[in-house]
Amino acid sequence: MADQLPYKPKQGEIPTEPGVYRFRDRDGRILYVGKAKNLRSRLSNYFAPLRTLHERTRRMVTTAASVEWTVVGSDVEALQLEYMWIQEFKPPFNVRYKDDKSYPYLAVTLADEAPRVIVTRNHNIKGAKYFGPYPKVWAVHDTIDEMIKVFPIRTCSDSSYKKAMATGRPCFPGQIGRCGGPCSMKVTVEEHRAVVDDFVAFLSGGDERFRRDLTRRMQEAAAAMDYEAAAEYRDKLQSIDAVLSKSALVLAADMDADLFGIAEDELAAVVQHFVVRGGRVRGVRASTIEKELDISGPELIDQVLQRVYGAAASTDIPRQILVSQLPDSTAELESWLRERRGKRVTISVAQRGRKAELMKTATRNAQQALLLHRTRRTSDYVARTQALTDLQEALGLAEAPLRIECYDISHLSGTNVVGSMVVFEDGLPRKDQYRSFSIAETTDDTDSMHQVLMRRLARLDDPDEQEPETDGKKRRFSYPPQLLMVDGGPPQVAAAARALEEAGHPEIALCGIAKRLEEVWVPDQEYPVILPRTSEALYLLQRLRDEAHRFAITHQRRRRKRDITTVLAEVPGLGPARIKTLLRTFGSVTALRGATPEEIAEVPGVGPATAAAVHRRLSEK
Repeated sequence: MADQLPYKPKQGEIPTEPGVYRFRDRDGRILYVGKAKNLRSRLSNYFAPLRTLHERTRRMVTTAASVEWTVVGSDVEALQLEYMWIQEFKPPFNVRYKDDKSYPYLAVTLADEAPRVIVTRNHNIKGAKYFGPYPKVWAVHDTIDEMIKVFPIRTCSDSSYKKAMATGRPCFPGQIGRCGGPCSMKVTVEEHRAVVDDFVAFLSGGDERFRRDLTRRMQEAAAAMDYEAAAEYRDKLQSIDAVLSKSALVLAADMDADLFGIAEDELAAVVQHFVVRGGRVRGVRASTIEKELDISGPELIDQVLQRVYGAAASTDIPRQILVSQLPDSTAELESWLRERRGKRVTISVAQRGRKAELMKTATRNAQQALLLHRTRRTSDYVARTQALTDLQEALGLAEAPLRIECYDISHLSGTNVVGSMVVFEDGLPRKDQYRSFSIAETTDDTDSMHQVLMRRLARLDDPDEQEPETDGKKRRFSYPPQLLMVDGGPPQVAAAARALEEAGHPEIALCGIAKRLEEVWVPDQEYPVILPRTSEALYLLQRLRDEAHRFAITHQRRRRKRDITTVLAEVPGLGPARIKTLLRTFGSVTALRGATPEEIAEVPGVGPATAAAVHRRLSEK
């Protein structure tokens, strides 16, 4: 394969102004759209020697047949044009979003003559104002039940509304006090519209204004001894408090903000968008992003903000946007959002206080959602079957690898070296067959991998393993895998291949997965196998690798804790109870090793002499 692209522009052809560029394939289809403050500087990254490019970037530029660009007047214009073209052409190599549409929303149909409030999962109602999403349908209905006590707006169906307005008889929900629209014959269309505006304003974050207004009216009615009206206002206040109690005050009461927590890996990312209005979380939106090119961190946040606010109404853009990292084009994004909102918008990092705590919550939710996304992909029967079939084809196996064993090595600066073996059968983990290995001290991962595999493969030829257990079944280690997988690239794969050859098992297929680029390496191949980004096989290999890494780390931590307990047990006068108290007080072995004798002596039950002995013993290790 040539190391340069045939359509690379000549030196000096690309301008240095800001603009938007497009890569096209031979059929003229747009593959990727990007923006740049300096087109020449940005595009030169794509035309570097192919061997230096990220694998997915290499796949994009080699699929393309041409590149073109459009110069614009400013960075903000470049941002606007990039967003417009991504929405229009939906290029396959740009990030793709999958909204979580499983949650219900509260919607107000503002385009209707008499707007009504409904519970819906449909995001395409023309002219509707959405609030949420809510975790459960009943949570939306509970909110509506309390809200219409304060803001009586229409809840009946369109057919009921038309029939009531044509006959002059109230709709049935209106007769039982469940509908406050013009169809109840209690208000005009104009009066109802004013109540709808208040309803929307309240849910948009204006709760304190309505609480103050209702409190004032209640006090005035009570002073005028109009106790019936005062009781009515009191009940409305209670309904407002009931709604607000479902949403705790997380930021300052006058703060409107959007907060984005992001969790990502090499293939996908999950965005948790917290909508905060009036200091309260009014909704949480989740999106899964399928990544094609190597995009992460600030660039990913840039794309997320463009996508969220590109088609948003001005009223849906808050004055403050909180992110985990600032994108490179922060100033341009702020200008773009200010133009769309009509007021100043700031983008900042949540660093301390309530904002930082809320960001941690959003990020934690995103991490859990990403884990769930990957787990669902590999646990679904159809997906598992597809994954094994794809893996068979990609690696050229004679049969689908129904049993896969994955190995990982973990160490701490060459000490506490451990190996892990995890087993998947039919695409699912068999945790009862996981194994861990203690390894002699070494800093060579390939030697450690070779040791582990030689010990594992020896069990295939062990006569004791071939004997059936009491239930008539063969021992677990006697089953050879159809595919042996290691965490790593060519060096680890070479070490594993050497172990298979020395053990006399060349029939077992072998591959390795390199985490940085998610490349799949096989023995004696110059180039890796590149699985499609959305491949079920890649998700399965990724989960195997991560599970092996998790299991290795868990074993290493247990071993370190056991080792430190053994060392402490050698200190005279220090029994199991005091050892447990020491470890619980300091929280970690590192903190205990770094403590002074005086700090150790402050632990209940540990005197100065014992503390000095503990410090001296740990300093020797």
